[in-house]
Amino acid sequence: MNQKQIEGKMGEIEAAIYLKKQGYTIICMNFKCFKGEIDIVAEKNSTLIFIEVKTRTSKKYGEAREAVNSKKQKHIYEAARYFLYKTKMDEAYTRIDVIEIYLQNRTNNIKSYKTNNVMEIKVSFRK
Repeated sequence: MNQKQIEGKMGEIEAAIYLKKQGYTIICMNFKCFKGEIDIVAEKNSTLIFIEVKTRTSKKYGEAREAVNSKKQKHIYEAARYFLYKTKMDEAYTRIDVIEIYLQNRTNNIKSYKTNNVMEIKVSFRK
């Protein structure tokens, strides 16, 4: 694993810890399928949340959430649809969020968290 991948994993772990402290239940982490990957799938208040974690050491190249462009959102959306289908949770109320994590001096000290609702998913696989 290179340094960037290590930082990304640290960010995902820190995001999961943060979410648990906020009352979320972590359903799974790093769900992968042919449609894409979802960093964290969590549940809170009967809502299933698909979470993209963006970890940065600075804002030199912009806000972390800016990396979740329309192409990335589409991949997350398609992976979320597949997750709902595979888990037979297709009637769940869902949404996609982005969590930004800023690491200081490439350590695991968290500078800030921010959750941004990207989109809501309303999908039914009923015929």
